[in-house]
Amino acid sequence: MADPSSYRPAPGQVPDSPGVYKFRDEHRRVIYVGKAKSLRQRLASYFQDLAGLHPRTATMVTTAASVEWTVVSTEVEALQLEYSWIKEFDPRFNVKYRDDKSYPSLAVTMNEEYPRVQVMRGPKKKGVRYFGPYGQAWAIRETVDLMLRVFPVRTCSAGVFKRSAQIGRPCLLGYIGKCAAPCVGRVTPDEHRELAEDFCDFMAGRTGTYLTRLEQQMHEAAEDMEYEKAARLRDDIGALRRAMEKNAVVLADATDADLFAVAEDELEAAVQIFHVRGGRVRGQRGWVTDKVEAVDTAGLVEHALQQLYGEETGEAVPKEVLVPALPEDTPALSQWLAERRGSQVSLRIPQRGDKKALMETVHRNAQQSLLLHKTKRAADLTTRSRALEEIAEALELDGAPLRIECFDISHLQGDDVVASMVVFEDGLARKGEYRRFQIKSFEGQDDVRSMHEVISRRFRRYLQEKLKTGEWSPESGEVAEAEEDGRPKRFAYPPQLVVVDGGQPQVAAAKRALEELGIDDVAVCGLAKRLEEVWLPGEDDPVVLPRTSEGLYLLQRVRDEAHRFAIQYQRAKRGKRLKSGPLDEVAGLGESRKLALVKHFGSVKKLRQATIDQICEVPGIGRKTAETVAAALAQAVPAGPAVNTATGEIIEDEAPATAGAASERGTGQ
Repeated sequence: MADPSSYRPAPGQVPDSPGVYKFRDEHRRVIYVGKAKSLRQRLASYFQDLAGLHPRTATMVTTAASVEWTVVSTEVEALQLEYSWIKEFDPRFNVKYRDDKSYPSLAVTMNEEYPRVQVMRGPKKKGVRYFGPYGQAWAIRETVDLMLRVFPVRTCSAGVFKRSAQIGRPCLLGYIGKCAAPCVGRVTPDEHRELAEDFCDFMAGRTGTYLTRLEQQMHEAAEDMEYEKAARLRDDIGALRRAMEKNAVVLADATDADLFAVAEDELEAAVQIFHVRGGRVRGQRGWVTDKVEAVDTAGLVEHALQQLYGEETGEAVPKEVLVPALPEDTPALSQWLAERRGSQVSLRIPQRGDKKALMETVHRNAQQSLLLHKTKRAADLTTRSRALEEIAEALELDGAPLRIECFDISHLQGDDVVASMVVFEDGLARKGEYRRFQIKSFEGQDDVRSMHEVISRRFRRYLQEKLKTGEWSPESGEVAEAEEDGRPKRFAYPPQLVVVDGGQPQVAAAKRALEELGIDDVAVCGLAKRLEEVWLPGEDDPVVLPRTSEGLYLLQRVRDEAHRFAIQYQRAKRGKRLKSGPLDEVAGLGESRKLALVKHFGSVKKLRQATIDQICEVPGIGRKTAETVAAALAQAVPAGPAVNTATGEIIEDEAPATAGAASERGTGQ
């Protein structure tokens, strides 16, 4: 724990101007990012008596070991730089909202020749129109199914579209009138794009004009006694009205607005957002966060606005943003939103009428979201805490193993030997920290030797990261140059417990690897699958945890996850090897030229029999490449003759093969 006075800037050193500041810990990792109208006043507030600081702020300043700042011209620039640094460094003491799910949106791919309507999740792509997000994907599909009757836009994947174009026959939707079938030329690209634009206009809330036009066409068809056409238009109008009914009118003036509400307690906060377009609720989303910094409702709103609109531009930012409390830098935030939209944005608190009533509904949703989250987390947190405590007690650890890493070896009869490393923090899987290893130091099957190599490589990387950050030096008194970027490193954090899949031999190998590197503060154990026994280094008898133990359940879950991850990698590696052929060994020979060679000669066998001059006849193949191909094929061992298993007949002629596959029977490189 650092003393804040040890790194407090000298009086007069901090400028009295807008800027962004970073607190770093002793390892030079950025732990907090903030902005201020006056850097001098804001930073001075952190270096007062610790008793006068909020407990979370006091924890932050005592964890930090240095502070630095960057001066900017305006408060808007400070807002933008703060957002960029929080995204880049992921500071542990900044509020970070976590989505409780990945919300689906209705997307129209206007960037394609034939726009496609589909459900899409994840980051937004340029040239795609988005509507939503929606709470459930089925809600999108129901809406689309109703609207395809009137706007028969393509919904099929690229593969289905291409296949239908090749065979000259549309898919089922084309036959039942829910697709204009551009794949077979029933409509031109321009006509299909016009359909997609009408679809987007209707989804954007411009419904009145279109419905009026359809009703007029229906009446005209009835007057002309075209009753079938009139009936079809009547059904189209009914389908569109049913689609509109799914999003009831909540604001009568056809407002485009986003409404934010916050429910919070001392430890956590939940944010709910309603997206209103054309007066109708078009989407909803919610976030939950731990209040790791001293922040009020206005601060939570500011963080939510940054997260929601940080990557958005244009109409994705609405004309009006309604919030429960105005952030401290409201003018700067409004200007930032206006720059992202390209026009004025109103940021305010609703005072009366429909907007205030709708805000109360959003707030009730936020309260329910926080209550549900706390109910789920309480049960889960209790179970995980008990599991970690049981493991610490059984293995006689100094404290609960908050970070556990588990290693497993996988191979197929000694081939394609790989290893996995999975990470659990606070009893939960951290899949972004998983790592895979190929065994490099030897060939063949030796799980003990493989485990020693993997543990050595993992912790050697850990020591390298410590060397870079100045935490450790191989020679006494030597100080390494610290890295200045502050970004999290892949192997920078050591576990409190290493679990290996296996018994005494694997545990001994892991322990020996750690001792060779001089690491003595990481516990090691092994979980033998046969009797689910826990083995410790140097012990002749295993530790037997009760079958109903939460600690044993957690160790099993960690071990099984490592086993799954290792097998997944091993199978992928083996599959890639089996699909390779002799041409894959030729350096600089791409897929196109491999395909041209096989297509020209008909098979790899005939290519092997060809002369260099004959290989040079293939378009795109020069003499040097032809010589390399001939040499590679001469070194490759040809397969034995293929045999018809029904008759026993030897098949002399080889069937043509593709360039990417193992084109000779029984050949695997």
